Amino acid sequence: MAHRDDYDDKRAAAATYSPNDPALYEGGAKSAVEGKYQGNESDIRQMKVLGRTQETRRVFSFLSILGFGSTLIVTWEVILSNLGLILTNGGTAGMWWGFLIVAVGYILVYASISEMASMAPTSGGQYHWVSEFAPAGIQRYLSYMTGWLCFTGWQSAITAIGFLVAGIIQGLIVLNNENYVPERWHATLLIIAVVAFCVVVNIFVARRLPLVEGVLAICHFAGIFIVIIILWTLAPRNSAHDAFLKFSNNGGWSSDGLSFMVGLLPLTLCLLGFDSQVHMSEETTDAARSMPRSIMWSTYLNIGMGFLMIITLIFTMGDQDEILASPTGWPFIQVFYNTTRSVAGTDIMCLLLIFPLTGSVIACVATASRQIWAFARDGGVPFSATVRHVYAKSAIPINAIVISLIVCVLLSLINIGSTAALNAILALDLAALLASYTISISCILYRRFSKTEPLPPAAWSLGKFGAVINILAICWLLPVFIFTLFPVATPVTAAGMNYGCLLFGFMVLFSTGYYIIHGKKHYISPRERLRRDLQGDYSM
Repeated sequence: MAHRDDYDDKRAAAATYSPNDPALYEGGAKSAVEGKYQGNESDIRQMKVLGRTQETRRVFSFLSILGFGSTLIVTWEVILSNLGLILTNGGTAGMWWGFLIVAVGYILVYASISEMASMAPTSGGQYHWVSEFAPAGIQRYLSYMTGWLCFTGWQSAITAIGFLVAGIIQGLIVLNNENYVPERWHATLLIIAVVAFCVVVNIFVARRLPLVEGVLAICHFAGIFIVIIILWTLAPRNSAHDAFLKFSNNGGWSSDGLSFMVGLLPLTLCLLGFDSQVHMSEETTDAARSMPRSIMWSTYLNIGMGFLMIITLIFTMGDQDEILASPTGWPFIQVFYNTTRSVAGTDIMCLLLIFPLTGSVIACVATASRQIWAFARDGGVPFSATVRHVYAKSAIPINAIVISLIVCVLLSLINIGSTAALNAILALDLAALLASYTISISCILYRRFSKTEPLPPAAWSLGKFGAVINILAICWLLPVFIFTLFPVATPVTAAGMNYGCLLFGFMVLFSTGYYIIHGKKHYISPRERLRRDLQGDYSM
């Protein structure tokens, strides 16, 4: 296998590097992974096309990767967790109509991503697609930037979901012990403990990860029915008029429409991240077919559960002012308590969220580590040779997994100094991943219209509707991206400011500077490894 150090001198001497250079091609190297874990013939051929060597075991099937994606997204759990933000801008009507808009938009986005995943099923995901489909003159920088966007988004996602788990635990302690005073450093320690546990699972239960995620997926799918049955049976009812037509503008915005758009942020989070499955491509059998199918089916399943939870909440949540003023700090905990009138009952209902949310952190750690590992293979991050190392015995990138814990510790420290930490991290996660989607889809749209090269064959194709779906997806992504960086309320205070825009801007400047200083010489874009002449056609 060609190592980066072997051709650093050659890259330094050349102003540009032509595609398909033999010095960069890794697809011919012999894999140390046992044959049964290398996938089927399609997977082996795809790895040769992509110029890669199989370093991880393909332990996921279509069903297990479907469960993986569904568990990671935890749509109905995130809706409940972000209930306060949703009600502040939009109310019950905003929740219903906003989720409808978000669902339609994400179907377009994930359909576009699914097609690209079928064309190039690689753990690199978005940054690979940008490299392959972007104009040749800018593909290296754009793909490098996209790699950093994905790194930022997925590392933030680990901390954000860990934050939700820690916060809910604190809320339950308040419910059970009125004398407890929650401190921000308590939450920070809980976040670190939750993520550390998930890192241990990823390292020591790696071969059983599909089974672990499958069990947690059962909790995810079964838990919603337990919750909604209790709410429909015991909770009071809102009128249909208030449920579907009563908008709230508690953020002080100049109009209900602007408040509604700002309120899309927490709803957009509920379906964010189905590219997670893409980053597990090199651990999935028949990835070119399994990946797009699992992305779309998990999208449909989670949208369905999201609608079930929202229709339940808008009719059964009770008085909005009361639940927003909950001493627990979490409106949904107050809804559960008002419904059951039982502390023990509320605790049990909340556990139905905590288990899947913890499962989501486990899946986020797996996703984030594979993304940075893939990026490190191309020299995209500092200490790439160390980050990309895969231990032969475990066949997993342990160093990349540990990095996720380190980044989580650093991000969670923000919470000690600022009450706006959660909003900032959620906004950073959302903005970074949405930006990576926008760039990727824009690049494949460019390739469709430029016709400089034909699109690669795909087992799952959008066909003649591809361009229209790509355009509509971009038209949805751009305004949503802008509003993710808005503060929750006006007038803007230091505590209410959305610092996600500051963190996002810092990431863009840092990655650009690091590309100029380091990336231009050391980064090997995926296009330079490609061998599309080995592709062949798919038998549909």
